[in-house]
Amino acid sequence: MTAIAVQAHRLLAPRRPNRSFFESFIRTLIIVCAALAIVLSSVSICDGHWLLAEDHLFGLWYFCTTSSQNGPRCLSNLNQAHVPGLAMGMVLARSVATLAVVTAIFGLELLMVSQVCEDLHSRRKWAMGSILLLISFTLSSGGLLSFVVLLRKQVTLTGFTLMFWCEFTSSFLFFLNAISGLHINSITYPWGQPQKV
Repeated sequence: MTAIAVQAHRLLAPRRPNRSFFESFIRTLIIVCAALAIVLSSVSICDGHWLLAEDHLFGLWYFCTTSSQNGPRCLSNLNQAHVPGLAMGMVLARSVATLAVVTAIFGLELLMVSQVCEDLHSRRKWAMGSILLLISFTLSSGGLLSFVVLLRKQVTLTGFTLMFWCEFTSSFLFFLNAISGLHINSITYPWGQPQKV
């Protein structure tokens, strides 16, 4: 009798409507792009060299001087760069940028879980993952902005290194994926609920 009751409950339980190929493709694309943004941001922060100004290389972790006779000489003591507030400012910049990556990892995990374990809460998990990506964008942008403000006298458009542009790109991808994720969640009906005509 119990087995019959379980089968009857399964038949009467609301089912999630089948998603279209287009919706599945967009959600998969958002997940892949978010993962790519996390990789770009991680590599950029670990390398940390973001600005080349004449014979000085400024980074999140080191300050380097370069010359034609000798190789680059890097110092972890950023006070020797003789830029006011650089040492304390870089602590803030790298902390915020690192926190952005950690937040994005949790956001990506929620996005993937919402697609793998499809239930009535999947839509909420997807929305929460998108919001975490939006927070990652805010933190990543804050790290970039604080770096540029600290070194505003040395900044030139051609002085930014590839690692800086990787962080800039990842910040943009965080924003794009977060907004796209929230948008696709808003235009699709909640799973397990009947559609309104």
